[in-house]
Amino acid sequence: MNSTAYTLSIVDTLTEVAPERWQNLAAGNPFVGYHYLRLLQETNCVHERHGWYPRYLLLHHQGELVGAAPCFFKTHSRGEYVFDQGWAQAFAQHGLDYYPKLLVASPFTPVQGPRLLAANPQARQVLAQGLRQLCEGSQASSVHALFVQAEDLFALQQAGFMVREGVQFHWKNQGYDSTESFLTKLSQDKRKKVRQDSKYVAAAGITYRWLEGPQLLPEHLAFFYACYVQTYVEHHSQPYLSEDFFQRAHQEEALNLVLILAERAGVPVACALNVRGGSTLYGRYWGAQEFVKGLHFETCYMQSIAYCIANNVQVFEGGAQGEHKMARGLLPVTTYSAHYIADQRFAPAIADFLRRETAAVDGYVEQLQAASPFKQEP
Repeated sequence: MNSTAYTLSIVDTLTEVAPERWQNLAAGNPFVGYHYLRLLQETNCVHERHGWYPRYLLLHHQGELVGAAPCFFKTHSRGEYVFDQGWAQAFAQHGLDYYPKLLVASPFTPVQGPRLLAANPQARQVLAQGLRQLCEGSQASSVHALFVQAEDLFALQQAGFMVREGVQFHWKNQGYDSTESFLTKLSQDKRKKVRQDSKYVAAAGITYRWLEGPQLLPEHLAFFYACYVQTYVEHHSQPYLSEDFFQRAHQEEALNLVLILAERAGVPVACALNVRGGSTLYGRYWGAQEFVKGLHFETCYMQSIAYCIANNVQVFEGGAQGEHKMARGLLPVTTYSAHYIADQRFAPAIADFLRRETAAVDGYVEQLQAASPFKQEP
């Protein structure tokens, strides 16, 4: 590979990058899109005072942008959904600093997709090597590329990164023409449970609307944000994103938002916010103003599945973790991240941990697959 014809550079804001060039490299993925990443900074959701230091890695060839990576130096591990706090503790126990570290990811977003935005495989390889150079030329202990797609994973492995596995749960549209046609494919006990939850919600007087585009108004997003904040408060945490971010994301079409709104007599009770990107619906956030039995599952999963069927969306990604989602027809999917540890005294120990963890994750996925919620076809 002749990397001498390529030039790597770093910018700390996307205002220095042509939007159309970045968008071409992002290949339609909403969570590494130019407008999404720029809006995170403009609304101060990603900011140095929150421990996020943007350093976008750019790759040019003969003056043309042919590669990029959304990079952030970080002083903590919050908002990532791939948990490495144990690694940080191990560093601390030996008197070493784990932070800052270099993160290659879509902030606050456990969605697999492109992380090395490259025009061709050679540019992808140069970007992977460039991440190591960026780490080794800084005070960062390591590089962590989260929720990477297959092409990026291969390039990162070639550059000496170690692989870590995780599990999510996704629903796939098998050509269903109605929600009922989907339910008939579930095993009897799962189908019964889904219908019971729907009856509990209906008996509580709850009805639903799917709001997107011009139907989705600022007051709807204001209600969503109140629910979003309440969910974080209930988990003794602070929300990562501001209401300004969500309002602008919709107004400026940085994200294609789809709000599942649960109401009683026209009064909002609960909601789930999804993002539509191409043929995929991404489940992101949920919240409620009161408890109703079955409300969470009906709002987050069954209504989102119904939306996918009605709008010919092929995949619904239910978000991070949660094997309870299988009862609603979401099946396990292995996700991947890639890690480079600069300190070679720690790299072998982490590699050994990952080998053992991978075996456990693979076994877990096999167990889940054996417990499919779908009827066994002859």
